[in-house]
Amino acid sequence: MARLNVNPTRMELARVKKLLATATRGHKLLKDKLDELMKQFLDIVRENKQLREEAETALDEAYKSFIIARAVMSEEYMGESLMMAESSVDVSVSEKNIMSVIVPRFKFNTAENEKADVCPYGYAFTSAELDGAVEAFSSAMQPLLKLAESEKSAQLLAQEIEKTRRRVNALENVMIPNYEETIKYIKMKLEENERAGTTRMMKVKDMIAERAIEERRLRDKLQFEKEQREQKEMA
Repeated sequence: MARLNVNPTRMELARVKKLLATATRGHKLLKDKLDELMKQFLDIVRENKQLREEAETALDEAYKSFIIARAVMSEEYMGESLMMAESSVDVSVSEKNIMSVIVPRFKFNTAENEKADVCPYGYAFTSAELDGAVEAFSSAMQPLLKLAESEKSAQLLAQEIEKTRRRVNALENVMIPNYEETIKYIKMKLEENERAGTTRMMKVKDMIAERAIEERRLRDKLQFEKEQREQKEMA
C-alpha cells in the first residue's frame, strides 16, 4: 500500500473520503457485473458445447452421404447438378447487449423462387444419396451459424470478463487500500496538529497568566511604595 501525496488538511480529508466512497461503490458494481458476466459466459459455453455436437453430427452425416453420392454418380453429372443453384442465401448480422457487451446475432436470409427446392436439379441423372447429402448440408448450416454466433459471443464476454477482473483487482488491491492509508495518514497528522495547537494554547495561556501575575505584583509594589512616600511626607 502507498498513500497519496496530499497535504494533510481537512479539505483533502473530505476529498479523499469522497474518492474512497466512489471507489467502494464502483468496486461493488463491478463485482456484481463480473458475477453476472461469469453466469452469462457459462450459459453460453454450455450452449456452445451443445451446438458444436449438433453441428459436428450434421456435418458428419452430410459428408457420409456425399461420399456415397460420389461413389454412385459420375463426377461430371455431380458437378453439373451442384452448379444449378436456384436459391441464394445471405447472412444478416444484428447486435445484442449483454451486460454492456455488444455480441453479434446471425440470421439466414433466403431469397428463393416459388418452385425453388433445396435440391436445385432434376432427378433423372442424380442419386438419392446426393439428395440426402444436399439436404444434410442445408440442415447443417443453421447449427453452424448458431455455433459461430455462440463462439463469438463467448470470446467477447471472455475479453470483458478479463477487463472487468483487472478493474476489480485494481480497486480492491490498489486504489481502495491507498485511499484508506491516505485517510489514516491525514487523520493522524490532523490529530498531531490539534495536539500541538492545544499545547501551544496552554503555553500561551500560562504565559498570559504569568504576565498578569507579574503585572499585578508590579502594581502592588508601586502602590505600596507610593503609600510609604505619602506617610513619610505627612510625618
